[in-house]
Amino acid sequence: MKRIINFAKFSSVKIGGEHEVTVVDSIDDDVRDAVLIGGANNILISPNPPKMAILSKKFDYINLNGDELEIGGASKSGKIFSFAKKHNIAGFEILQNIPGTLGGLVFMNAGLLGLSISDSLTHVLLARGWVPKSEIDFSYRHSGINEPIFGAKFKVKKGFLQSFADEINKKRSNQPKGASFGSCFTNPQGDFAGRLIEAVGLKGHAIGGAKFSEKHANFLINFNNATFFDATELIELAKRRVSESFGIELKTEVVIL
Repeated sequence: MKRIINFAKFSSVKIGGEHEVTVVDSIDDDVRDAVLIGGANNILISPNPPKMAILSKKFDYINLNGDELEIGGASKSGKIFSFAKKHNIAGFEILQNIPGTLGGLVFMNAGLLGLSISDSLTHVLLARGWVPKSEIDFSYRHSGINEPIFGAKFKVKKGFLQSFADEINKKRSNQPKGASFGSCFTNPQGDFAGRLIEAVGLKGHAIGGAKFSEKHANFLINFNNATFFDATELIELAKRRVSESFGIELKTEVVIL
């Protein structure tokens, strides 16, 4: 089954054209040559992207069985957060007001304040079946997974902390408004991408309809119908200036297709 998606409306950064996307109904569907796009919250679509796929509603589920929580790859972060709060499950407070689906959250190993989605994760469902966490290379904003993620299992720990969720919410409420990926670059070890971008004079700098936010330099904002080339030129400019000034290679958190 195919679906036409207008990425100027569907993606969080609101950049991209209309492209045909394969809808995946089963882990047996052969999508090895396609990129799974999830909720398109941290991807930048070029005018000529690779083949893409998206999970069907069959992968939008949450099952609680004793001390095991199984979540489908298409389940949205808000739904997971609400379920964890209702059932007093700790570890998902970090999903307060973060966009995305489970698959994307696991792929990027999403998190905040030193915590990550992989902390209580035990298995990931890939095309070859359930793969234990010990066989996956999780690290800061990285999973090492380069194939479609259909679901994940987590060990349940009771004790959802509303106060911690409120702290997360407060931090995210201070983030810049507007169409963006969230953080554009991962933070280099011992430093912050936003500080480096600001230090090289690019805070608030615009190319075409894209700019680094005046509020937080690590947020690339589509403020005026930015194109793919506006965004990529701005990203490359930041990489070049930071490398020249500090000898640090900025790495994008956003996935460029």
